[in-house]
Amino acid sequence: MGHVGGSGSESGRVGAGAGAGPDPEIRGGDLSADPEGEGREAEVGLGDGAKPGEPETGNRGGSGGTDAPAATVPPEAAVPPRGPSAPDDESSTGGRGGKAMWVRRSLVAVLVALLVPALGAEIALRLNYTGEVSDGTYTRGQDAIWLGHAWVDGRKTDADLAALAGRLKSTGIRDLYVHSGPLEHDGTLPESDYPKAAWLIESVHRELPGVRVQAWLGDKLATESPDGLRLQNAATRTAIVASTRQILAAGFEGAHLDLEPLHSGDANYLDLLDGLHEVTRADHAQLSVAAHQIDPLPAFHSFWGTVTNHPKWWSQAYFGQVARRVDQIAVMSYDTMQPLQSLYGGYVAQQTSLALEVTPAGTDLLMGLPFFHENRFGHHGAAETVPAAVRGVRLGLSRTDADRTNFGVALYVDFAATEADWTAYREGWVR
Repeated sequence: MGHVGGSGSESGRVGAGAGAGPDPEIRGGDLSADPEGEGREAEVGLGDGAKPGEPETGNRGGSGGTDAPAATVPPEAAVPPRGPSAPDDESSTGGRGGKAMWVRRSLVAVLVALLVPALGAEIALRLNYTGEVSDGTYTRGQDAIWLGHAWVDGRKTDADLAALAGRLKSTGIRDLYVHSGPLEHDGTLPESDYPKAAWLIESVHRELPGVRVQAWLGDKLATESPDGLRLQNAATRTAIVASTRQILAAGFEGAHLDLEPLHSGDANYLDLLDGLHEVTRADHAQLSVAAHQIDPLPAFHSFWGTVTNHPKWWSQAYFGQVARRVDQIAVMSYDTMQPLQSLYGGYVAQQTSLALEVTPAGTDLLMGLPFFHENRFGHHGAAETVPAAVRGVRLGLSRTDADRTNFGVALYVDFAATEADWTAYREGWVR
């Protein structure tokens, strides 16, 4: 999930998914033949040289005379025939087959325990995508778009800026999150990363009056691997605050922070936001963040983290803690693992409602729209579409807080968007 600030390349989207391994193969034990079954008759009352089934002759210890004929004892009469052995899984003593059957039954029970709630959740998402949207649930002029690094490193020209301005006019977009990093792992930010920032800011103010230019600062966190930025280090947090002062001095009108993967409950992140907000507030600038999705089921991030070592979601309570510390919070409501448009749209509707419930009225809440097209684990391009996301946003807004003013959508990302994406945004949300 998300878009960690990497090189800022416009060739694609930086992200990582977590995959679960294949289910184990369970094999039953082989039932071997009884090794004592062959030649068992040789043990049953047979003298030297006698053949099975023939009478044994000879002196049985009588005194002289003709030997009396010995009684013939058919082997099958002396030893009742053995029936087939009971399979191990039906035997009271168990065995390899019995253990295999127990494992199979246990596995089925576990799968049922997992699949039934999951199926119920998917049905609920499909139902969540039904219904009517309220009148007036369209742009409030608080929308945003993520822009690639080419806008500040010299690759874009005046002609590109004019084209961007033409596209954004008459939409609801108010904020541009321009990739200006990434941050170094120690929290510092080289000024050489954004040499054309002044040109961009001046051009946007001229071509798009009222639109704000914020510096998108991101980095990979060392939460799931040894490499990355460590928020637990006070010196690193202090450096991020200094980097924010640096970009504000360069003319940016806000800092948009995107640190991933950020685990739910991270107190160091909250401490960082408190420090950053003091700086941005003093400069009359915006502090905004890219936020993880909210648990679709209670404590789901804990379950997923145990299974995959990638918690992915935040608790709703933690989302609210973050939202209370910033001016804007943009939910990365894509990379949802949903396979169908209807399920994805229902999921976005759910996420919109969950976020609205805990975001203060004074904080701008933005829901992400997928302006990119990929197929990989966690993201199905045919399912995660702009029309489905827009309808989901409007449904969630209609059900939870239809009249909310500080609300919008955030488009990810400019360099991967198609004309169809822009059309869906305009027709479904801008009107």
